[in-house]
Amino acid sequence: MPFPDERRPVAVVAYRAAWPEEFERLAGRLRAALGDLAMAVDHVGSTSVPGLPAKDCVDVQVRMRSVDAARDVPLLAAIGFRCRPEPWNRTEITAGQRCAKLVFAPPVGERPCNVHLRESGGPNSRYALLFRDYLRADADARRAWGAFKRRLSVSVPDLLDYGQIKAPATDVLMGAAERWAAEAGWVVP
Repeated sequence: MPFPDERRPVAVVAYRAAWPEEFERLAGRLRAALGDLAMAVDHVGSTSVPGLPAKDCVDVQVRMRSVDAARDVPLLAAIGFRCRPEPWNRTEITAGQRCAKLVFAPPVGERPCNVHLRESGGPNSRYALLFRDYLRADADARRAWGAFKRRLSVSVPDLLDYGQIKAPATDVLMGAAERWAAEAGWVVP
């Protein structure tokens, strides 16, 4: 569930050219706060794909050697980021493997974003990068995914319900992404 200041109906909007610049500003703050703990800071999710409609919420992935709540939460809390309290915000299952993660909301009143801390080399960090790179490379998949998200947001404006419906569709999309990765020889950047 979002924090009280984040509660609003889901709205999928046309791609905005400002999203990469907004990511860069967020990435700079995160790099400064995490120092060499951040092995890479990636723009992921729909706002990272030029031309793809998205919720106006920038997704950032920070690849870490390890995810350690006792260490990482205070570092990001010091710059106002809030660790999401939901039970799903400690692990996720990707490619049949339990993967460590933490997700942070922005400071109150700042641009909507989700900061995902994941272990570098983990299947969940690969998943986020493959999603982005596949949709950047395949115009037909990008158009279809954007149209699906727009229709879904109109009929299901509640964020939790939207996410629960979108998740299995994302699995279908990622099956195509895996085939593309094998054919294209894609590897994690």
